[in-house]
Amino acid sequence: MAHKRRKADRSQRPRWWRAFLPQIITQKNKLLPLVSSSPCAISQTFLTVGESKSARCDDLESLKKRGCSLTKIENPRGGIRIDQNKTVTNRKKDVAEKLTPEQITQIQPQKLSLTLRSGEPQTFELKFKRAEDYPIDLYYLMDLSFSMKDDLENVKNLGTDLMREMQGITSDFRIGFGSFVEKTVMPYISTTPARLINPCTGNQNCTSPFSYKNVLKLTDKGDEFNRLVSQQQISGNLDSPEGGFDAIMQVAVCENQIGWRNVTRLLVFSTDAGFHFAGDGKLGGIVLPNDGRCHLENNMYTMSHYYDYPSIAHLVQKLSDHNIQTIFAVTEEFQPVYKELKNLIPKSAVGTLSSNSSNVIKLIIDAYNVSLTARELGRTAGSAPTFPSETRYMLFERDEIGGREKGTLVIIYPTLPLAFQVLFHISIESQKCPSHGKPEVIKIKPLGFTEEVEVVLTFICDCPCAKNGVTNSDQCSEGNGTFECGACKCNDGRIGRLCECSKDEVRTEDLDANCRKDNGTDICSNNGDCVCGTCECKKRENPAEIYSGKYCECDNFNCDRSNNKLCGGHGRCDCRKCICDANYTGSACDCSLETATCLAKNGQICNGRGTCECGACKCTNPKFQGPTCEICPTCPGVCPEHKDCVQCRAFEAGEKKDTCERDCSYFQLMKVKDRDKLPQPADQSYPLSHCKERDANDCWFYYTYAIRNDTKEVYVVETLECPAGPDIIPIVAGVVAGIVLIGLALLLIWKLLMIIHDRREFAKFEKEKMNANPINQFQNPSYGNKGASL
Repeated sequence: MAHKRRKADRSQRPRWWRAFLPQIITQKNKLLPLVSSSPCAISQTFLTVGESKSARCDDLESLKKRGCSLTKIENPRGGIRIDQNKTVTNRKKDVAEKLTPEQITQIQPQKLSLTLRSGEPQTFELKFKRAEDYPIDLYYLMDLSFSMKDDLENVKNLGTDLMREMQGITSDFRIGFGSFVEKTVMPYISTTPARLINPCTGNQNCTSPFSYKNVLKLTDKGDEFNRLVSQQQISGNLDSPEGGFDAIMQVAVCENQIGWRNVTRLLVFSTDAGFHFAGDGKLGGIVLPNDGRCHLENNMYTMSHYYDYPSIAHLVQKLSDHNIQTIFAVTEEFQPVYKELKNLIPKSAVGTLSSNSSNVIKLIIDAYNVSLTARELGRTAGSAPTFPSETRYMLFERDEIGGREKGTLVIIYPTLPLAFQVLFHISIESQKCPSHGKPEVIKIKPLGFTEEVEVVLTFICDCPCAKNGVTNSDQCSEGNGTFECGACKCNDGRIGRLCECSKDEVRTEDLDANCRKDNGTDICSNNGDCVCGTCECKKRENPAEIYSGKYCECDNFNCDRSNNKLCGGHGRCDCRKCICDANYTGSACDCSLETATCLAKNGQICNGRGTCECGACKCTNPKFQGPTCEICPTCPGVCPEHKDCVQCRAFEAGEKKDTCERDCSYFQLMKVKDRDKLPQPADQSYPLSHCKERDANDCWFYYTYAIRNDTKEVYVVETLECPAGPDIIPIVAGVVAGIVLIGLALLLIWKLLMIIHDRREFAKFEKEKMNANPINQFQNPSYGNKGASL
């Protein structure tokens, strides 16, 4: 009935609505099993000879078809009765008349009774509407360790300021104050006499350390809050985590001392440090677990040295039991720690406290407004189990905006109006009867509120006809039993369907012999009871599982399985043997006779290389594999495999030219003029391979290979594509041109070198001419060596 919804991560999602509707109920075995399976009815009339007692219990229509009279059919039904149904309060805040908390109704109905028959759900509507101007009690619990000194100064004027701000929310507001430090034992504090009087160092004047102190009981006098808080002094301790959990526990359980009313209860927990929890007390020699009881004497917690810190789960239980919503006002440094704690405590919130607590009023108002959007539906907690285990529940919800309906236990409203009304449709179903046979009471309430709905569950475990049984009836073998609901309930010492056997007159051995298949088998195959020489087979928890046969030797659930399904899901189990459906065989009906999954693309079964067994190909040639034996990892490609035979048959060449007729007659050869005439894969309904191969003369030939209708076909292009011969003229021209160009290049180089040489020689000549002596001397041969100079 319920629609499924994804569950968001609890550490991330906003917990605006949550339903904790526990599961429900215990059961005993009764004479009439019909009440354990809902659409069943039972006929009071006697059965025919040889018919099992279980045949009396069937669905109503089947009993009618068998001719059972309606007056003889027992079919009790469940129902719902509303016992208290006060209308939810619709009063506005600005109305002059003020109502006490007892006069305000936020959940409807308040009490109802459900009559449950197993397997038949009963659904009822639960209306919830948050009343405007609802009274609020707020208790401010503050850490007074030395690091909170500047915070205390700002809190001293908190009372009147907070009272003024809360007037916009409710006209009935009360405030209280408490403080905590740490357990008064080592190593949490210094136990030297001087430090027990003043735990602070230097010139600081601090009060003696303490665990928890209830400074001010809840009151509507803001100035009284300011007066008492202004008298408080800072204390001190040694370690960083504080003993706040001890204080929270006492605030929750000491209802009279704190002054809690049955109204909205808010606890503001203000600190700049972490917290100790269960187990940390062992450091101080404290081993007894916290008992969760009130230990305030003169407003001081006196057992901190005796009991360990409470665990988180213990705190969650007590806060929920006492309907207290917690607001953690902590510094930025410890936000991650307390956000994780918030995820564990229902209806709690976390706000960031400034370094001196100057923003504490805004933090409280914002956290309270967020809590207004959170409506959590849950069970009333208690020391004993509130809900029996033999029932299950479902939850539907319909709101006033858009009429949405969801089958979920977590319903999210990011912005829920104050006077918003939600309708829950809760379905509770009994799965079996409680063992004690008494009615059960469950209580459902919104978390954080004191109002609750009481649901009384009564279970139909007997048929009405059981009250009208005829004792010593003639229908039970002359008065040897009580005729009750169409069956005999035998007197002591009598057995049998009609109480026809006496335990004293008939030997047990003789009766048992009739219930054995042979002397080597168990009585009724150990699957039934021998009643007056006849096997009555046992019933199993699953009504679909049945023992049968004269000796209860058969059943319909112990056959072979495949894929974790009885008879593979393709047959029925009959006397421990699978009777398969058509097209299936095998001991577990897991072998399909269909061959469609074995058909290859060419239309052949397993490509002609295997057999189809149980819907899968079993390849006969070990070289092949794949779903249709189409893969051959060690085989050459199709084209190289047939190259030589195609070459010899089409062109009378190649390595098989001499043995062509013997080796290459396994295919039909068709020639085409050009490649465009070859078959194309897109035009064929069977696999086709296109091949391009080269012969010894570097000529290419093209062909296709295919298998169609068990016939191998080869289409080949009748002309070879051979490379053309070389063009002589361009070659010669190129060579000549190369020689000429090389010659010209050499001549040019030679010419360049000559020019360079001539220029150098000319330059040398010019230089020598400029450096020559202008006076020349010569000898006239006529005068011998006595020449003249000119």
